[in-house]
Amino acid sequence: MSYAQPLTPEERLADAKKRLSLPRIVVICGSTRFMAEMAEADLRETRAGKIVVKPGCDLKSPHELWSDPVEAEALKGRLDDLHRAKIRLADEVLVVGDYVGDSTRAEIAYARSLGKPLRFTHPEVALDA
Repeated sequence: MSYAQPLTPEERLADAKKRLSLPRIVVICGSTRFMAEMAEADLRETRAGKIVVKPGCDLKSPHELWSDPVEAEALKGRLDDLHRAKIRLADEVLVVGDYVGDSTRAEIAYARSLGKPLRFTHPEVALDA
């Protein structure tokens, strides 16, 4: 007699998305210096019928929510955790921009470790990532 193996969390998530008939979910990654390009990619991916998630805060731009350096550093850690959750949720990753820094490189490595398909707006940077 064989018993069905319990589904992994990833398999349960994929099953739930299928049951809900959700469109593909794409997460946008990249340096926040490319926020305008991310907004453009969001428009194009949304037009293509995908659910888009991307960074919601640009800590390099002044804002009262992260004006205190200590608070900004704590927020950075929370935002990094949140973005990794977005990567876990997504079906695919779109890396925006012609530069890949340490944070983006870490996001790409994380996505690869999860087996997420990757696309690049600038394919030449994929070689460095």
